[in-house]
Amino acid sequence: MSALPTSLAVRAGPAARAHIENNGFDPADVRMMVGASGGAKWLVLAGLDRALIREVVPRYTAPVHLLGSSIGAWRFSCYAQNNPMAALERFEHAYLTQTYSEKPNRDEITRVSRAILENVIGEAGAQEIVNHPVFRSHVMVNRARHLSASEHPLPLAAGLTAAMLANKVSRKALGAFFVRTLVHDPRERPPFFDVDDLPIEHVALAADNVGPAVLASGAIPFVLAGVKPLPGARPGTYRDGGITDYHFDVPLSCDSGITLYPHFYEHLTPGWFDKRQPSRKPRPEYLDRVVLLAPSQEFVSRLPGGRIPDRNDFRRLDEARRLANWRRVVAETERLGDAFLELVARESLGAVVKPIS
Repeated sequence: MSALPTSLAVRAGPAARAHIENNGFDPADVRMMVGASGGAKWLVLAGLDRALIREVVPRYTAPVHLLGSSIGAWRFSCYAQNNPMAALERFEHAYLTQTYSEKPNRDEITRVSRAILENVIGEAGAQEIVNHPVFRSHVMVNRARHLSASEHPLPLAAGLTAAMLANKVSRKALGAFFVRTLVHDPRERPPFFDVDDLPIEHVALAADNVGPAVLASGAIPFVLAGVKPLPGARPGTYRDGGITDYHFDVPLSCDSGITLYPHFYEHLTPGWFDKRQPSRKPRPEYLDRVVLLAPSQEFVSRLPGGRIPDRNDFRRLDEARRLANWRRVVAETERLGDAFLELVARESLGAVVKPIS
């Protein structure tokens, strides 16, 4: 028998590991999918997304929650359309080929991002997402408070600096600066609906707020303008969901089945400001039924520069080099999708799964 593929790392919580080891992987067991913040890092998941959309998603039966923040919400806006592969291809093409002036400002980047999103969702996409027969879409955004709601550089910088310092003391302190806002499908209440570690507000997902919510969820301060108004929500400025929920520290396990989490890394960082606090991790009980799929270190080492793309590529690479690198990454990621499907077909997922670190 040939060796198992090594390009994909599989990690899982205790209940998910036991489930896979005893029952294997059946798409009908999936009850939730999670998509994290990460900007251009999503390109390393392009091939895995295509494999899941092509081979796994059509076999979902029970309602499946989609929880996304920032680029995860953008990806899932493709998943939940009637033709998800076509939507993903539109997203991939528009994302790869986005262009800017030599020194783009926030308004230019916001304008280009809006155009990409309009292309991805199109005229019918929002209604399809709201009415999807299987997927229940939930988008995490943040209502900025006080100085953090300003678009003027000095007060915004002061607000974010204060939030960063407060977060060092306690994640709960972020509630003084941002209100976690869950734009949720009202047909099914997800397990993270009542999470209370930070202040939370709820907004029912509707056709008129799908686009604004997805745009707001990726509205990185200083990079994109905050979204206002957000239809159905309180008046205010809505920003990147990754500020509080970079990789999430909320309940990600339903009462039964498993949660599928295609991710850029084998580790999870709760919030944006936690990136330099490696000791801060999601609560283990929230990950009990999670199956994390990520590119292995071996896979990443073979990418251009031995690294996953990120938004700093716009600054460090000229346009031609960035596009060439990103296209090569996308092509390479077909191996991740193939690896997952091979492990499932050979009933070998249980042989490679490790605990979530």
